[in-house]
Amino acid sequence: MITLIAAVSENLAIGKNNALLWHLPNDLKFFKTKTQHQTIILGRKTFESFGAKPLPNRIHIIVSRTYTTSTQKDVFVVDSIEKAMEKAKEFQREIYIIGGGEIYTQAVDFADTLLITFVKTTIEADVFFPEITKKDWKLVETDFHSKDEKHAYDYEFRTYIRKK
Repeated sequence: MITLIAAVSENLAIGKNNALLWHLPNDLKFFKTKTQHQTIILGRKTFESFGAKPLPNRIHIIVSRTYTTSTQKDVFVVDSIEKAMEKAKEFQREIYIIGGGEIYTQAVDFADTLLITFVKTTIEADVFFPEITKKDWKLVETDFHSKDEKHAYDYEFRTYIRKK
């Protein structure tokens, strides 16, 4: 199964200046739970946004025209999303696409599932998630959370599956 996982605002914003737009501890916990012990596919800028160090307990496949190889454990570099998908299948784990915007756009046609943390705000950004169309995706689960002392926005975990 191939899943795109992202936190997205009402205007589909996901990042600015190579950083996240908000701090939502429950979303970070959700991300960790889903992706730990799995294979993640990401772009070079996303990898650099967390210090160019691999996240623990995950196989990393970086799509990059700049990087050519990696000497880090569990980190592989390829030059296309198609090669990333081929490489990911070697590990026989769930595959999560974790960004950034260009990688989501290239990978969305491969995906079976979208796990979206829908953040109830419109925010300025320079990176956006591709449009989620009702023609292609069916919303199958939602879990709403109100803002609180740790979360500055209302948000909702949404699961979409690709329509056949």
